[in-house]
Amino acid sequence: MTTAVRSQDGRGAKGAGKGAYHHGDLHNALTDAAVELAASGGPQAVVLREAARRVGVSAAAAYRHFDSHADLLRAVKQRSQRALDEAIVTALAAQEPLPDEGDDAVRRLRAIARGYVTFALAEPGLFRSCFCHTHGDATAESVREYDTFRLLHEVLDTLVAAGRLSPELREGGETAAWATVHGLATLLLDGPLSALRREHRPAVIERTLDAVVNGLRLE
Repeated sequence: MTTAVRSQDGRGAKGAGKGAYHHGDLHNALTDAAVELAASGGPQAVVLREAARRVGVSAAAAYRHFDSHADLLRAVKQRSQRALDEAIVTALAAQEPLPDEGDDAVRRLRAIARGYVTFALAEPGLFRSCFCHTHGDATAESVREYDTFRLLHEVLDTLVAAGRLSPELREGGETAAWATVHGLATLLLDGPLSALRREHRPAVIERTLDAVVNGLRLE
């Protein structure tokens, strides 16, 4: 499965390539090309000169739109994060809401986590780009900048309101859930779980989701 990463003007980044550039849109065309590089090789594959070559312009022309490699990588990072957000929204919409507020919040929690891991496995280059460090970034980005955190925050608040999660256990729940799911995605991509056979992955993912739900002591 391949996730379509949208450019600023709504075009898919896939196939941006040489000949896609139109006068006045070079910044967007370069970002599209850089996203293609990230999708195939991760953040380390993002090179400004290569993006310029793919678009069909000189490196000098590219540097008039991006001051440095870090600027281009930052644009790719933002686009990758948006693709992750869209994948999670799609996962949330894939199932019908449940009539009980608490049950539906649990469904949404599992959908967010499942969508997160599914995106990581389908688009490893973009997933790695979501969290890469770029020169000039703040020492530590606020987790509140990520839609994943916002969605988890809303779901956990709903669980408290529905009486399914104790207010005393609410604090820090987003971080614990996110860290668990991100850890699983990382182990499946770059750790010992990468050797796990594809048909065994769903069971491991669901077991981890069970641990997230049970760890929050839902009733």
